[in-house]
Amino acid sequence: MMIDAGHGTPIVLVPGVQGRWEWMAPTVDALADRGRVVSYSLCGESGEREIEPELGFESFITQLDDVLDRAELDTAHLGGVSYGGLIALRYAARRPGRVRSLTLVSTPSPSWRPECRIERYLRAPRLMAPAFVAGSPFRLWPEIYAAFDGWGTRLGFTVHHLMRVAAAPFSSVRMAERVRLMSGIDFLADCHRVTAPTLVVTGEPSLDQIVPVESTLEFVEAIAGAKAATLARTGHIGFASRPAAFANLLASFAEAHADERMRIENLLSDWKGTP
Repeated sequence: MMIDAGHGTPIVLVPGVQGRWEWMAPTVDALADRGRVVSYSLCGESGEREIEPELGFESFITQLDDVLDRAELDTAHLGGVSYGGLIALRYAARRPGRVRSLTLVSTPSPSWRPECRIERYLRAPRLMAPAFVAGSPFRLWPEIYAAFDGWGTRLGFTVHHLMRVAAAPFSSVRMAERVRLMSGIDFLADCHRVTAPTLVVTGEPSLDQIVPVESTLEFVEAIAGAKAATLARTGHIGFASRPAAFANLLASFAEAHADERMRIENLLSDWKGTP
């Protein structure tokens, strides 16, 4: 399923490993107030193509081609959240002419390899899913506590977020398959091929208990000219807990580079028209 909302500077938002854009609905709404936002669910989710065995991870690249084509966008600003950042990164490396700017949000390191706990999950995703679900509140509660003032707002957010997750449930099998597809991909080489202006967004180091902030910050060193920004009072789910601030970071970066891209295109047009 693809969502296309708002008008103006186009930002395409790639979801995380759970594959559902609905988990980012608060940020989608906030971005639609600033410009145009396009998002979608990853391969394997309801209404989307399946992962093609012969393509592997490249299935996400051809899917993103289709998303831009369906939205009638020759180019767009690309933002990827967590695992979605790896998709956005590879797309920017493979399709530089279609990416105006790149934003990577709490994305695993380009040299990431699964630790023992993740390896166990990959071997038996159905069996390990209950333990994964049971541990999630303990990993997310510190940032929920930091993002909101007062127990009422904290509990209110938690209930609403759980309702979004329940309405768009994840598949442990599909998540495990997506992680396995990372194997053999040289994301560091992709970093060196990125030419689009790049922003690397993290939460606070003490609050992101999903992807260590230092892991995400490796992209700042790996991508030429990349800048870093911290979304205060968040960890890994700032797209849901602080959507207005999160959307402001993405939209401001896109708008700044939309102006730059337009100025360059106008200069090139004038130059080509010069006798």
